Amino acid sequence: MVPTELYDVMRTTGAVRQFTGEPLPDEVLDRILDNARFAPSGGNRQGVRVIAIRDIGTREALADLTLPGARRYLAQVANGEAPWNPLAPAGVDAATIAAVDGSPMTSALLSADVVLVVCLDLGVAAAFDQDLERVGVVSGASIYPFVWNVLLAARNEGFGGVLTTMVVPEESAVRALLGVPDRFAVAAVVPLGKPVHQVSKLKRKPLRDMVTRERFDGAAF
Repeated sequence: MVPTELYDVMRTTGAVRQFTGEPLPDEVLDRILDNARFAPSGGNRQGVRVIAIRDIGTREALADLTLPGARRYLAQVANGEAPWNPLAPAGVDAATIAAVDGSPMTSALLSADVVLVVCLDLGVAAAFDQDLERVGVVSGASIYPFVWNVLLAARNEGFGGVLTTMVVPEESAVRALLGVPDRFAVAAVVPLGKPVHQVSKLKRKPLRDMVTRERFDGAAF
């Protein structure tokens, strides 16, 4: 029997972008990361590297590098598009994107108590979809379970955060800023802190809209 508390944490770990400013001590962050490291990875190769950033100057630089991705995201949403979608190119021009105020989507990097930059060692990643004619997603299986464990552990400690990827288009600049070797991919930037509001219920699609029997076009589960 799975403890009820586990399901409660799974159902109440939302995306936290507003923080109170209460400190997240190193000893708590140590517990979060120490437990998160038991996430599975391909071949148990454990290619995760984490940079824990408290320095406000570095976080400001990360926020600046996040702005181009945030501007395009917001411009496309305002235009009724699915932002950064690999199947549909952007229908907004560069001037429109540049005029957007992207700061609301980067503020969490400045108000969080600590920001984690999570990297994946591509030298140990198994990308089984690397030869397919589509955007690769499989290698994420070696990194995102760890990120989710971080968020679950943070929730368990009374803190919260959000998985962000908007800085990734500027990966080369992030590497230069943080001294990340070329063989590592920047997979996520995760601000962590004490939530202004802790959600008690999340909204998700019903199971019948997500699961079918036997085939993609099979009967709803």
